[in-house]
Amino acid sequence: MHKTDLDLPLSNLVINMEESATIAMAQLARDVAAEGNDVISLTLGEPDFDTPEHIKEAAKQALDDGYTKYTPVPGLPELRKAIVTKFKRDNGLDFEMNQIMVSNGAKQVIANICIALLNKGDEVLIFAPFWVSYKAIVEMHGGVAVPVYAGIEQDFKPTPEQVAAAITDKTKLVIFSSPCNPTGSVFSKDEMHALAEVFDKHKNLIIISDEIYEYINFIEEGHFSLGSIECMKDQVVTVNGFAKGFAMTGWRLGYMGGPDWLVKACSKIQGQFTSGANSFGQKAASIALLSDLTPSYKMRDAFQKRRELVIDAMNKIPGMKLNYPKGAFYVFPDVSHFYGKRSDEGFAINNSVDFCEYLLRKAFVGSVPGVAFGAPNNIRLSYAASDEKLTEAMNRIKEVCSKLS
Repeated sequence: MHKTDLDLPLSNLVINMEESATIAMAQLARDVAAEGNDVISLTLGEPDFDTPEHIKEAAKQALDDGYTKYTPVPGLPELRKAIVTKFKRDNGLDFEMNQIMVSNGAKQVIANICIALLNKGDEVLIFAPFWVSYKAIVEMHGGVAVPVYAGIEQDFKPTPEQVAAAITDKTKLVIFSSPCNPTGSVFSKDEMHALAEVFDKHKNLIIISDEIYEYINFIEEGHFSLGSIECMKDQVVTVNGFAKGFAMTGWRLGYMGGPDWLVKACSKIQGQFTSGANSFGQKAASIALLSDLTPSYKMRDAFQKRRELVIDAMNKIPGMKLNYPKGAFYVFPDVSHFYGKRSDEGFAINNSVDFCEYLLRKAFVGSVPGVAFGAPNNIRLSYAASDEKLTEAMNRIKEVCSKLS
């Protein structure tokens, strides 16, 4: 039996659970910085902007107004109403209040859904490359993660044919994100309709459409929600939150819109774990959704300019292979050209973990190995940093890559 230093037994669940790679690499970057090095960490998926002032003021006002008590498990009525309005306004989704639920971040939303739906051995299709927590959450609750992989030559987007071929009589759930973390890829309206044709043939499937990066979308036609397609409205759970588009990562607020029976089940589950999300944060969140979105669009525009800066710089590094991300704030280069190479100092690059460690130790730039996202040939770099830091980071990466042979 596995023991801790205190000789206490740990569950097999914890023993077998993988640590979040993004959090682990962020901590390693902090450790290297603590040694006195000037580290530029491009590891975490966190906007470097502050929460817009009017949202912070709304939270302060809520505190002054006495919103310091427990909230209903599925969320404050006024926030759920605001979410109904937002879904209709931005996504063409028609929901009633009983189809909306608020949680402590979008990650908890996804966990609630997995607990509600999965029995041991149920298969979950996950479009790969995928956000690191999808697989861990699925496996934590007895599901079997089945990655459906698309490489850089497909802009990291699985085809309908690939998805159809992966569905079995054990498939219970499908999870994907658009815009995607880690690739920045965005599914177009036509691509969504093609996927809907596949899912419509399997009415027993539930599809989680993770749209947390909705407001950081650079394509001209804008964001398109799978759930807005008529045949999909009873199968799709639309997941969103406030962390990315409103720079509210520390507020821990996410939400879902979906079938009322599933929302009821998730509320039952959340009631035994955390109960309702924080009260004054929910008050501010309702203001965020219903007020002027100009601050969110200004952040999007800044990210788009940074994308150009980073892509231009990385395309000048021999051996780097990139797609052209249409959303979020990540680049996901294929770095397999460098596998099998060594630095002058004997640092060997055999995989994405080695490459990320090399960048951190020699260039003092933090990144995340792609193997954690189901893509062993890639690494993820976040461009949620200032132009100055990004320029310096790209220069450092170029320099240390030139030393590999």
